[in-house]
Amino acid sequence: MYGVSTKVSTGFDDTIDRVTEALKTEGFGVLSDIDVAATLKGKLGIEQPPYRILGACNPDFAHKAISAEPDIGVLLPCNFVVREDDDGDVHVLFMNPLAVLDLVENPKVPGLAEYVREKLDRVMAAVSD
Repeated sequence: MYGVSTKVSTGFDDTIDRVTEALKTEGFGVLSDIDVAATLKGKLGIEQPPYRILGACNPDFAHKAISAEPDIGVLLPCNFVVREDDDGDVHVLFMNPLAVLDLVENPKVPGLAEYVREKLDRVMAAVSD
């Protein structure tokens, strides 16, 4: 599975805050925040429920990954999606680094991916409470 997801009981904006704080606790910062719903509305006039992509980065992991495999930047940062569906339910998703980094044929990368996955699982657990 390329992604990990959960439905949460908090509202959309509160979930964005909770994800951001949980990422910070695990050593990640949010480098980018893409408001997909606002972009679609502004560019295409399409209304849709809230949908944001948070590009998270842990500088230590990024440095280790880039040092081991310079072209790995095409797979970075770790994206978290917070989206609201048509029923008003809020979902949090992240890309499974184990699935994606398996594509990299470098023996140093899978161990790093496992460690990152553990941290991302803790982020997910923190927002699922």
